[in-house]
Amino acid sequence: MFWKFDLHTTSHIDQLLDREDVTLRELMEEDDVLQECKAQNRRLLLFLSQDHCMQELVSLITTEPPADLEERSRFKFPNIACELLTSDVSIINDKLGAEESLLEMLYNFLEQDPPLNPLLASFFSKTIGNLIARKTEQVITFLKKKEGFIGLVLKHIDASAMMDLLLRLISCVEPAPLRQEVLHWLNEEKLVQRLTELIHTGKDEERQSNASQTLCDIIRLSRDQANQMQENMEADPLLAVLESQESVAGLLKNMFEGERSEASIVNGTQVLLTLLETRRSGLEGLMDLYSQGYERSYTVNSSILNAIEPHLKDFQQILLDPPKKSAILTTVGVLEQPLGNARLHVARLVAALLQTNSPSICQELCSLSTINLLLDLFFKYSWNNFLHFQVELCVAAILNHPSSEERPSPASNPEVQGEAVETGRTSDPQTSIHNALVAHNCQLVQKILDAWEENDKIQAEGGTRRGNMGHLTRISNMVVQNLEKGPVQAQITDLIKELPEDCRGRWESFVDETLRETNRRNTVELVSTHNMHSSSEDDDMESPFPNDLSLQQAFSDYQIQQMTANFVDQFGFNDEEFSEHDENIKYFRKEYDLIRVFVCTQANAAAFEACCKERIRQFDDAEEEEDIWEEKEMNYATQAKSRTR
Repeated sequence: MFWKFDLHTTSHIDQLLDREDVTLRELMEEDDVLQECKAQNRRLLLFLSQDHCMQELVSLITTEPPADLEERSRFKFPNIACELLTSDVSIINDKLGAEESLLEMLYNFLEQDPPLNPLLASFFSKTIGNLIARKTEQVITFLKKKEGFIGLVLKHIDASAMMDLLLRLISCVEPAPLRQEVLHWLNEEKLVQRLTELIHTGKDEERQSNASQTLCDIIRLSRDQANQMQENMEADPLLAVLESQESVAGLLKNMFEGERSEASIVNGTQVLLTLLETRRSGLEGLMDLYSQGYERSYTVNSSILNAIEPHLKDFQQILLDPPKKSAILTTVGVLEQPLGNARLHVARLVAALLQTNSPSICQELCSLSTINLLLDLFFKYSWNNFLHFQVELCVAAILNHPSSEERPSPASNPEVQGEAVETGRTSDPQTSIHNALVAHNCQLVQKILDAWEENDKIQAEGGTRRGNMGHLTRISNMVVQNLEKGPVQAQITDLIKELPEDCRGRWESFVDETLRETNRRNTVELVSTHNMHSSSEDDDMESPFPNDLSLQQAFSDYQIQQMTANFVDQFGFNDEEFSEHDENIKYFRKEYDLIRVFVCTQANAAAFEACCKERIRQFDDAEEEEDIWEEKEMNYATQAKSRTR
């Protein structure tokens, strides 16, 4: 049996280490060098931790390989060196973190002129990141002594590995007091302000994108950490700067200063959207956030909204006059003026701002008629589902705005109530502002009817159903649901009544007939089961297999027989089966009939039958005096085996 043999293989690395002149490159050529390193092969670790070996490993991950090497093997040794340095072996971590000369070699990599080799940058970032997590105090002390460290990292921010390095400094430092010390150091180095300055129309797009992503990740990491830390812990200084009105205003200034570019608008808006996040959003149940309400994990800082409000007109201008884009060919034809990523991000921003329920923001959006402009884009770009979803969120945020009864009323305060009576103001200003938004939104009724009738006309002429009809159905249902029950039910009812008589009649007919039928079709079962019946009812159907219950039972018994302890001894032919050729042939024909019933289909029965006859013919032609124990060449492809029933 196979377990009688010792299959253990000794690593060739131990044999190499027996040589006095063995080199690091020779060891790195071995396929199992990393495995042996992680397995704590002491001889190997002692060799790797020697000064000259550590210096060579660091040099490999920080020095550009010769250009004349074959591309496939050019970065082979740098990759292995990085894996060895980050293998999380204490002797290597101790050596790398304690030797300042090795840290200097690593740091010198940042002093190169940009752009860095992206692969080497990833090796460098991974190695430093591992040291930050394992040798935190030594590495932080070393980096804090380097005055230009943050400047060098931002100089190479176009490499995504540098972004990862900054995030490791923020998230991987333990314990909490040391982490707070690092955050204060990064804040003193004005990390947030320097990253914000990179999001500018005059900067490279890759640098802008990485700076924006870094700021977004800092916001999320800081908020998550704030939720986990104790109440007596100090606030995150980086998050405080990011949420300040001054910082947000500086970001917006950079976005709209000079010639507007799509990159600066998109990347800057992504930071604003992250600041406006009231919870970590997911795909599941996103619409329920607006229809059912929820407790917010984070409260939007008013300073953020105060900084955004003066620039709403600039965002409005982006919707009216976006950065120029060339025509593109789509599956539905040539799009002369694409919507563009900039306008899509503005729509996302408007949806997030409406969610905050800020009176001043709502008032400014009303005066700019931003919602109507988004609705026009909704119908103009009928195939852009990204835009349709954002407009749907805007409509949902307006229609599901909490009513005045759900908010603290000025009337509950006697002083405020007296002032209201004196001045003659009996309504909540926030409610009146929101009423204006609802009134703007109710222009949607006419647009829904026109768009639906136009789509019906196109389909009647043999055209394709418009791509926004699904979202339009959901929006229509939202309006109908709020007419029946909702925070703004009374106001929407009054606005519907104020519509012209013909428009009101069209709306009622649309709701009672068209929308009802559409909802019915959308909720119908995809698979109807009422016509399904048992196979036992198919008595008259012709079966491709013979209805032989004995054969079926035999095959079932064959399938379920268990493998016993003496299976090996019983496997194969019985001696009796070799006594007569006729009996042997009969046995194979019986097996053939059984397999034919349960394996073959009518389509390949002929081919299967020919194959089986060929096998049986071997036994028909066999001579009686043939010695079955005669040595001869074996062909296992033609051997047939059976086991005793």
